[in-house]
Amino acid sequence: MTVEVLATPSAGGVGHVQVTRHGDGAPRHALSDVVIDEQPVALVYNGLSHVVMMATPLDLEDLGVGFSLSEGLLHSVAELRGIEVQHGPLGVSVQLEVSPRAFARFKDTRRQLAGRTGCGLCGVESLQAFHDALPRPAPGQPHRVTVDTAAIGRAFRALPDLQVLQAQTGGCHAAAWSTPAGQLSLVREDVGRHNALDKLIGALARAGQDPAHGLAVVSSRASYEMVSKCLRAGIPGLAAISAPTTLAVRIAQQGGLSLYGFCRNGSAVQYA
Repeated sequence: MTVEVLATPSAGGVGHVQVTRHGDGAPRHALSDVVIDEQPVALVYNGLSHVVMMATPLDLEDLGVGFSLSEGLLHSVAELRGIEVQHGPLGVSVQLEVSPRAFARFKDTRRQLAGRTGCGLCGVESLQAFHDALPRPAPGQPHRVTVDTAAIGRAFRALPDLQVLQAQTGGCHAAAWSTPAGQLSLVREDVGRHNALDKLIGALARAGQDPAHGLAVVSSRASYEMVSKCLRAGIPGLAAISAPTTLAVRIAQQGGLSLYGFCRNGSAVQYA
C-alpha cells in the first residue's frame, strides 16, 4: 500500500489529510486520514532564542519547562518567572522568563555554542568536552526505586489506552509517570521521544510532584539522552519498551538510576 498525502497542520496535535490508497490490485480510492502534527518549536529565554526543535504542538508549556530542567538551563522550576506559547505563521515559540541567575547560565551556554557548526551533539567540540558534559552522580546516596516485573508489566499494559494521539495516528511516542506499583498518573505524547520525556518532566515539575518516588515509562529505546534527562530531573528509574545503548547503561550505573529495557509481554530486562 502507498499513500499520497496533502497535509494541513492542526492545533490539536494531528493533521487531517486526504490520501489515496493503493494495494493488491484493488481500485485506488480517496479517503480522509489523520497524521501526527509536527511543527518547528522555538524555545526563547528572556527574549533570546536558544533552540528550534520539531515537536507536536501540544503541552508546550510542559515541553519548555521539562527541556529547561533536563538540559540544566533551570535548576528548579522556582527559577521560572513566566511562560507563554505564541503561535505564528512560521511556527510556534515558547517564551520563557527566567531568573537572572538562570539567564546568566543560559548566556554562558550560548557563548559556548557560538561559532560552532551543528552536529549530533550541538556545541560539543571535543571528546573530552562530551564526557565532561555527561551527568555525574549526585552527592550522597541517590534515591533508589524498587520495581518488580509485575509492576512494570501493569504500567506498560495500561499505557496504550492512554496514548490518544498514537491511537489516532500511529506516529508518536509516549512518556508516562508510574508509581513503583505500576500505576500511571501522567502521560505526555509527541512525535519525538525526547520531547515526550521532556513534556513529562515539565508536567511533573509544574504539578509540584516529587520525581524521586516513581519511574518514567517510555514507548521507545533508552538512549544516553533519555537516561541523562532522567538523572538531571531527579527521576530514579526509567523503563523502556525497547533496547538501551551501552552508554545509557553506563551512565545509569554511574548515576544510580534503575534502567529496564525490553519491557513487553510481562517481562523486562534490568540493566542497572
